[in-house]
Amino acid sequence: MAKPTPLSGFPEWLPDGRIVEQHVLDTLRHTFELHGFAGIETRAVEPLDQLLRKGETSKEVYVLSRLQEEDGAARSGSEKQLGLHFDLTVPFARYVLENAGRIAFPFRRYQIQKVWRGERPQDGRFREFVQADIDIVGAGELPYHFEVEAPLVMAEALGALSEIGLPPVRILVNNRRVAEGFYRGVGLDDVEGVLRQIDKLDKIGPGKVSELLVTECGATDDQAKACLALASISGSDVGVIDEVRALAESYGAVTELLETGLAELGALIAAAAQRAPGVVVADLKIARGLDYYTGSVYETVLVGHEQLGSVCSGGRYDTLASDGKNTYPGVGLSIGVSRLVSRLLSAGLVEATRSVPSAVLVAVASEEERATSDAVAAALRARDIPVEVAPSAARFGKQIKYADRRGIPFVWFPGSAGEDGVVGADQVKDIRSGDQVDADAATWAPPVEDRWPRVVPQG
Repeated sequence: MAKPTPLSGFPEWLPDGRIVEQHVLDTLRHTFELHGFAGIETRAVEPLDQLLRKGETSKEVYVLSRLQEEDGAARSGSEKQLGLHFDLTVPFARYVLENAGRIAFPFRRYQIQKVWRGERPQDGRFREFVQADIDIVGAGELPYHFEVEAPLVMAEALGALSEIGLPPVRILVNNRRVAEGFYRGVGLDDVEGVLRQIDKLDKIGPGKVSELLVTECGATDDQAKACLALASISGSDVGVIDEVRALAESYGAVTELLETGLAELGALIAAAAQRAPGVVVADLKIARGLDYYTGSVYETVLVGHEQLGSVCSGGRYDTLASDGKNTYPGVGLSIGVSRLVSRLLSAGLVEATRSVPSAVLVAVASEEERATSDAVAAALRARDIPVEVAPSAARFGKQIKYADRRGIPFVWFPGSAGEDGVVGADQVKDIRSGDQVDADAATWAPPVEDRWPRVVPQG
């Protein structure tokens, strides 16, 4: 078989990279559960018509089909075309509708799964990747304080990773009601169109965005100038609210919707300033491309690695989950775990202390005595010490080299019988320092820091 050609956009970490990823996932899961979020998992596929409800995703969806239909038969009318989910929000909305009678609201869930997107792979952007989502969903209504809580939970989850070298995070927040109220106040009715263009600011710059607002959204030069002025406002204290209001007054654009949005945004900034100072920043250019967001919107960047783009995003949605009679509003955020891990590894920010779980290699004196080594390994494993037995009864020096190549810190030598027939004590060797001592499998344990692989800042 010829050497396979790698597929771009489908990350496969080496064992030490997988240890880093697993540590990130475990840390996120622990923080989510500390805040009362229950874990769920949904199927990988959804009916294509559900995935395509938001037209902007149509080029990203992978369609699922069999290579050959049975007997060449065409798909029956009742058999829906399926696609792999491109995020976890659409399947979660379906999950809520299907299980509304069996879950208690407000429903707090976290979900960690792979998703698939057919986009061009580039630094930190993949076609198959792991997402970690939290959402809080209500039945009929959802108080605004959940829009304050959700980003702060994410800030805590990401902050818990700082001990392994994750750079500080900054959560950029805006409120769709502020944007819509302002745009309508200056006379622009194509709110979604304006949001789409403002969302391009970091990619193409204000000059080109201004042109697109005029040519695509029907804005005048003065209206485009007003939109860009709003997008330029940012800050981490409630003074941002006064700045937005002053701008709106200068354009005669103060509306009831704008005031509602400013009150909500101000509450979020004030609460964040107390609970996570400097982490949450109001940024009025944050638009979020998906049009189901109706209130707060969030994007998260790594300080010093802003070129990577957002590693966590989300917002408030009022109409994503509805069965026609009942509506289930919610707020949620999603972490692109694969993007985060990719940056941690490629930038050399973190490392695993070893690439295998084994803390001990039990040496084998001879194949006839392998059962003795197996018994030692079983005794250590029963005490939650990860162990493997040497693959062959080679010279002890060769078995030590094998442990060194694997990154296993300790080698265990079962006691052997002397000329008088008395079996000597077992011994264990720290191959890093060369220290070798008598040991009993019923009591010996490696130092806490060596029992399992750890993830630490590199260097």
